[in-house]
Amino acid sequence: MKNGVKAVLAATMLLAQPVWVLPALAAPEVADYEKAIGLRDAWSGLTRDIAEPAQWIEGTQTFVYRKSVEGGFQFILMDATTGQKRVAFDHDRLAAAFNAAVGTNFTGLTLPFTAPFSTTNFSDGGRKLSIRWDEAMWNCDLVAYKCEKAVRNRQGRGFSGVVRDLKTPADNTPKLSPDGKWLAFVDNFNVAIKPKAGGETIRLSTDGSEGLFYDPESIQWSPDSQKIVVLRVQPGFRREVVRVISSPKDQVQPKIDIQLYPKPGDAIDIDRPVLFDVTTKKQTHIPYDLFSNPLRLRDLTWRKDSKGLRFEYDQRGHQVYRLIEADAATGKTRVVAEDTSDTFINAYGRRYSYDVGGEGRELIWMSERDGWNHLYLYDATTGKVKTQITKGEFVVRQVLKVDEKKRQIYFAANGMRKGEDPYFQHFYRIDFDGKNLTPLTSAPAFHDVAFSSDMQFYTDTYSRVDMPNVMELRRVSDNSLVSTVEKGDISRLTAAGFKPPEVFTAKGRDGKTDIWGVIVRPTHFDPNKKYPVIENIYAGPHSSFVPKTFWPFGPHSSGDKVIGMQALADMGFIVVQIDGMGTQNRSKAFHDVAWKNLQDAGFPDRIAWHKAAAARYGSYDISRVGIYGGSAGGQNTLSALEEFPDFYKAGVAYAGCFDNRMDKIGWNEAWMGWPLDESYSRSSGVDNAYKLKGHVMLVVGELDMNVDPASTLQVVNALIKSRKDFDLIVAPNDGHGALRTTGDVNYGLRRQYDFFIRHLQGEATPQWNAQADTLPKMK
Repeated sequence: MKNGVKAVLAATMLLAQPVWVLPALAAPEVADYEKAIGLRDAWSGLTRDIAEPAQWIEGTQTFVYRKSVEGGFQFILMDATTGQKRVAFDHDRLAAAFNAAVGTNFTGLTLPFTAPFSTTNFSDGGRKLSIRWDEAMWNCDLVAYKCEKAVRNRQGRGFSGVVRDLKTPADNTPKLSPDGKWLAFVDNFNVAIKPKAGGETIRLSTDGSEGLFYDPESIQWSPDSQKIVVLRVQPGFRREVVRVISSPKDQVQPKIDIQLYPKPGDAIDIDRPVLFDVTTKKQTHIPYDLFSNPLRLRDLTWRKDSKGLRFEYDQRGHQVYRLIEADAATGKTRVVAEDTSDTFINAYGRRYSYDVGGEGRELIWMSERDGWNHLYLYDATTGKVKTQITKGEFVVRQVLKVDEKKRQIYFAANGMRKGEDPYFQHFYRIDFDGKNLTPLTSAPAFHDVAFSSDMQFYTDTYSRVDMPNVMELRRVSDNSLVSTVEKGDISRLTAAGFKPPEVFTAKGRDGKTDIWGVIVRPTHFDPNKKYPVIENIYAGPHSSFVPKTFWPFGPHSSGDKVIGMQALADMGFIVVQIDGMGTQNRSKAFHDVAWKNLQDAGFPDRIAWHKAAAARYGSYDISRVGIYGGSAGGQNTLSALEEFPDFYKAGVAYAGCFDNRMDKIGWNEAWMGWPLDESYSRSSGVDNAYKLKGHVMLVVGELDMNVDPASTLQVVNALIKSRKDFDLIVAPNDGHGALRTTGDVNYGLRRQYDFFIRHLQGEATPQWNAQADTLPKMK
């Protein structure tokens, strides 16, 4: 550390904080790199019985879950009625089958199948398994032990599903009517039917064309088999992103890759539902005055009585969201429920509607209209609210089950329990009229609940960053405990030196709102020394990101992020993560800070939090603060250096969406709005590159399919024009997680450590090119 004491004293006096005069840190040596980079492998396998949230096998009273065991992870099947457990399948045989199909080399205990079961799903009584791996779905037979890639017949779409890939054919498999008599399909852009038993094709439309066609994948029969609804499509602009594959594995010369990639402001597909009467051959164009400017029409669904159909309308710009019903006989439309906002309607996991009974009489609707995300019961015939089901300063996260017979709703929420971390998720049951709110979970922790299909049992898996996972089996009827299924053992981990992050709270920019984060210190932390601080940032408005659960240790686990923070801390830093304003899972006002304001990223709250931590801990040196993040976190990192250069001194930005006009359409218009305005430039890391004062390293994969790699190169161009110094790594053959979660991650870690040691500790780093490479290699 150079001139460290003077710099620290000046900074702390300037911030009106206590003066801490502490010893300097020693410069890291090669052995320190070896230990930090090897930490993930060293700590993997040191936990036992850390159970991940369960999945119930449909139609049974058995559930399956993954837990940590010696050597990796194992899937366990448990019968809720008998309490008997057994291994869910032959792990070694499945590994052999998966490796043969995919070309990998996993062992039975290192299979990359994880919870949550959004990417791993058991079916057919537990005899089949489907997983998402390497951007594709794979189906595995757990009886024959064979795996194969799932065939996708549906037409591809660009990001957010708003532009169809017309270079690939749509799935035009004829749709059979519920009575089994008719087949519906598209013939030369028009809707047609023919008898299932054989006979002539009957055209129901003649107005379809290449520029205004009927989408065969959207065909839906009414339950009474008398009508069909189909989307008529005006195709949008086909924007393509072209990437150079500089170093292909099968040839010397480069190749190119082309991806359909709609961006903010682009013309998108316009979908209009059209009705057809099979008997009379009448065609009815549904008037679209109530849905004139759709980003999407979602969940096109018939009522059970066939008298109407419904769909959700997300207006482009995300300031109007409606549930619309069309009369099946006339096509006349009406609004059943509606939300409007001066900022944005949050469509990222915060939309829910449920047609009680399926006949359009009552509706359960999710809305943030009172400033918090809640559930409402509507009279669906009048479009009027009958009652607000949930109410208060808390957030309904999701609805798991609606019991129409008992008129009860099972849902997850956070922030209801006072005196607890407001991000902790709990589960509840409530009556349709808002009465008899019943908690299903009680431990002060983050909970994940799964119900058996017969609603007799549920599993409750809960943990905190300082408490390993506990899984319990309970009865739905009275919430009583049936058994403790698993209780995590971390004794080996703690013996190896693990200490949980410290949960820390401080007031935000308004002096009132609690801002939550975690502090990770070096394993051999010395409170008598002064440490530079590095913030791990991801401020995407679509969620919150500070860890709330205990992480399993092992390949492909969510714990990699926190292990990474610990490894970085062991190089002589304090590493933190914070959820500032503009992120999700608090009030709408807290979330709305992001509106047309992504460059803010909650930095005023983050800086206030840092200052509070420094006021409490003498080892916390806020004269030397760095920052790193990937994707939206990459954008946030560059924004920190541009907008708050006197606080953030150095940053590593991975795969950043640095200019929201260059990124995918859906995520960016969701927070920045439409049509495009000056707020996009105001938030642009490219347009604001001239503000850079500190040090930045940019890392990008040339084959990033999530964020256009040109976004990074445009920052480079702007920095060069502004005569700024910077570091740049372009990773050939690597994608969105380049040197962060994919590719040679250990090389990426070494470069990140070097960068922060040089610029925050002021120390020289090893001459890597002049010595043997002894650092751990990727397995």
